[in-house]
Amino acid sequence: MDAGRWPLKVVIPGGTGQVGAVLGRAFAAAGHEVVVLTRRPVRGREVRWDGETLGAWAGEVDGADVVVNLAGRSVSCRYSPVTLQEMMDSRVRSTRVVGEAIAAAARPPRVWLQMSTATIYAHRFDAPNDEGTGVIGGAEPGVPGYWAYSVEIAKAWEREQELADTPSTRKVALRSAMVMSPDRGGVFDVLLWLARLGLGGPVAGGAQYVSWIHDRDFVRAVEFLVGRDDLEGPVNLAAPGPLPQRAFMRALRAAWGVPLGLPATRGMAEIGALALRSDTELLLKSRRVVPGRLVEAGFAFEYPRWPDAADDLVRRVRTRRRSRFYAG
Repeated sequence: MDAGRWPLKVVIPGGTGQVGAVLGRAFAAAGHEVVVLTRRPVRGREVRWDGETLGAWAGEVDGADVVVNLAGRSVSCRYSPVTLQEMMDSRVRSTRVVGEAIAAAARPPRVWLQMSTATIYAHRFDAPNDEGTGVIGGAEPGVPGYWAYSVEIAKAWEREQELADTPSTRKVALRSAMVMSPDRGGVFDVLLWLARLGLGGPVAGGAQYVSWIHDRDFVRAVEFLVGRDDLEGPVNLAAPGPLPQRAFMRALRAAWGVPLGLPATRGMAEIGALALRSDTELLLKSRRVVPGRLVEAGFAFEYPRWPDAADDLVRRVRTRRRSRFYAG
């Protein structure tokens, strides 16, 4: 973090989701001022914006130290031409207007961290994807055609930040893997629920890689990037230990104490995704992503391996449940 100014003012557009809650809690606990831009403000220091047009909210960006833009339609939905277009539009438009606010600021923020996604990389099993040698997806054979559109969304998202005319603000694109936290409604909550039901077995063979990052390492990586003026451009936020889905779920079952997990075929996964109002791309795409630039810059992961991360997350879930039980 910047030792020259304390506390920092951190503005988080789209900060009401799981990742925004994780970051907002951490920044606030460290003593920083946190402002969340949202369409539906309900708490103190939440400010209304529409994610598309400049407004009074831009005054929060002027004089801020850090902007972390997380805005964009959730990917936890059934993919269709309509929802995919909504994902594209919400990401591109919100990124564009954040860039416009920074460009117009009399005192622009020192750093703009822009959410992106590890989905930008190709579906592959043969080698990991880092920022320097990784293969950008979209042309893989034998995968559903709409997977390429997910890559186009990611590329357009990053391109919009690159095009922003903000010479006084360092720009970093956060190519984030799934952020694992014990919060209700997050991806870990869903995966743990499946494991507890005995449904946490291999999906379509389970050879596809799962990339992930523990919530505390996600926060620490963001803090690291805020403080490193020499890092800009795309940065992978993923633990250095991606692993096949069958091993990933085996470790999660072991952490909770579930001995078996029923396997699922691709067709069964389609039915399950339909019931969960989600999409099989989230289960079937092999995201073998590693944090090349973070490691090269000296960042040390607290949870580099999934079994240890799963143990910690399960412990925190159980602690939360006990606290609620005893609270009545």
